[in-house]
Formats: sequence, C-alpha cells, structure tokens
Amino acid sequence: MSLSNGGGRSGEWHAAGQSQGSSQGSSQGPSHSYPLLVRDHGLGTALKLLLETLPYALARWAVLLGFAAACAVFAFVAVGGAVWLGTHVASVFGYCWLLGTLLLGGWIWGAILRYTVHMIACGHVAVLTELITHGRIGNGTEGQFAYGRRIVMDRFGEVAVLFGLNALIRAVLRAFHNALDTLGDWLPVPGMKAIVGLLNTILSAATRYLDKVVLSYDLARGGGDPRRNIQDGLVYYCQNAKPILTTSVWMVIVERILSILLCLLLLVPAGLVTVWLPEAVREYGAIVTVFIAALLAVTVRAAFIQPLFLICMMIRFHALIEHQPINSTWVGYLDGLSDKFRQIGR
Repeated sequence: MSLSNGGGRSGEWHAAGQSQGSSQGSSQGPSHSYPLLVRDHGLGTALKLLLETLPYALARWAVLLGFAAACAVFAFVAVGGAVWLGTHVASVFGYCWLLGTLLLGGWIWGAILRYTVHMIACGHVAVLTELITHGRIGNGTEGQFAYGRRIVMDRFGEVAVLFGLNALIRAVLRAFHNALDTLGDWLPVPGMKAIVGLLNTILSAATRYLDKVVLSYDLARGGGDPRRNIQDGLVYYCQNAKPILTTSVWMVIVERILSILLCLLLLVPAGLVTVWLPEAVREYGAIVTVFIAALLAVTVRAAFIQPLFLICMMIRFHALIEHQPINSTWVGYLDGLSDKFRQIGR
C-alpha cells in the first residue's frame, strides 16, 4: 500500500510499514499484556458469544422498540399539529411547527437515543471483553448486567468521553483512509472509479465499530491512562489496516444482505399489525406495512446483527495485536495527518 498524496507522506508510510513487524528502529515492545482466549473471528464464534450475552441484545432491542413506538407517536403529533395549524390558523404556522418539531425535536430525540444505546453497548462490550480475554465474567459470581453496570460506572468518565470522541475517532480514520491507495492496490484495474467509490462508502460504514473496539482494548489493557489506551488503539488499527479493512468490507456486505432479507421477512408480521390498526390507517395499507417492516428491521438489525459483526471486529483486532510491538512512527504520522488525533489526547 502507498500514500496517494505525495512522496513525503509515502516515505512515512513505507517506513512505518517496514518497521511494523520488528522491534528495531521506532518500534517498541507491546504496550499491553492481557490474556486472549478467543482468536477465531468467524461468524460462528461471534454468534456463540452473542447468544451467551443475549440479555444485552434483548435489552437493546427493547429500548429501540420503545423509542421506535414513541417516534411514531412523535411523528403523528408533528404532522397532525402541522395540519391543524395549517387548516385553522395559517399554512406558514403549520410549516414552522413541522420543521421545528422534526429538526429540533428530532435532534434531541436522536441524541438521547444514541446516548442510551451507547451506554448499553458499552456494558455489552465490557462483558464481551471479559469473555474474550478471560473466558468468564468478573470473578464468576456477578451477573452480566451487574458486571457491565459496575464497569461502566467505574469508568463512567471514559465511557461518556468516548461518546463524544466518536466523531474525532472517525475523523482520524477518514483522514487515514483518504491518504491510502488501499483500494487501488486491491483493485488494480483501470476504469474502476465507481466501484472504488462504492467500496470507500463501505469502508466508511465499517469504521462505525471502531470506537467500541477501542473501548474493548482500553478495558482489556487497563491502567490509569485511557487517553494513551485510545491513541494506542488507533495506532494499532493503522498498523493492521489492511487485514482489518479486508474483514470489514466483507462484514459490511454480509450485514447489508442480511438486513435486506430481514426487511423482506418482516413484511409478513408488519402486514398482520397493519390489519389490526384503525380503518383510517388501513387505507394506506401498503405504505404502512412497508414502514412498520422497515422500523422493525432497523431495530432488529441494531440489536442483533450489528453486535454480531462488532464481536467479529473485536476478536479480529485483539488477535492481530497480540504480542505485536507498537510502532511509534505511526504516532508521529497520525499526529501530522490529522489534528483530530492530537485533540483526542487533549
């Protein structure tokens, strides 16, 4: 792989890549030391761990269903209020009500939902990290929710900050991906711009898991310096970019296929729900059925399918960096590539 934006950067990339596998030059010893009992990142292993931690997946699904139902009520109030104001007062008030409730209310609603799901996901990641590294939860006497809640509360500052750092982490990864000719190396065929653009989109979607992977690394590594843990996690990602991104591409493709199949399968129960709705709603039966199916598919995908691939990514990451020296050249490279990397430290 090579950098696409200049010879100087390309030299840094090749220097980092050449010293990645050795302990000489700018490489140090492994910056972590923790056991690893699970190394197979296949879907079978991930499914087994997901079933073992099913209470967290069910809790996330229940929260998402509750928010989805409330969202439907919120949308009804927004549209109904706009229609009433437009009919009885003035159309401009109706438009203002609709835009105000959808934009402001939707933003607040989305922030609350994202933060709630983030906290549940962090508890889930804490439990999964224990199973991957030690094969048990805590000292063996705590339940999953008790352990996850204890870890999240003990590290509440890190968990809360990581929610805000997600945008910074993605910005660093976006700068890193843009600087690589990764796809040109994988698809050395002329005239492939459309496919390369599609794969770039896939890579962008794949990085959604990395903030939780970095949290898993922070939990497994421990210590009192989460800032360094997060930065080292990003450095390890860059050192192992090609195998991780190769895995990510296939994961995202399979995830999309499963999501489409899931939506089609849920059309049947969605149709049954539509039949039970009031007659005024049943007049728009096809639209309502598709809407309900899509809403159910989104919640099931977020509660079960996405955590499945998160587990795959966590195992892949931990297995790749096991006993691997960290290359300090990458720290300077990322520091110069994006100021967001420095902001993570601050």
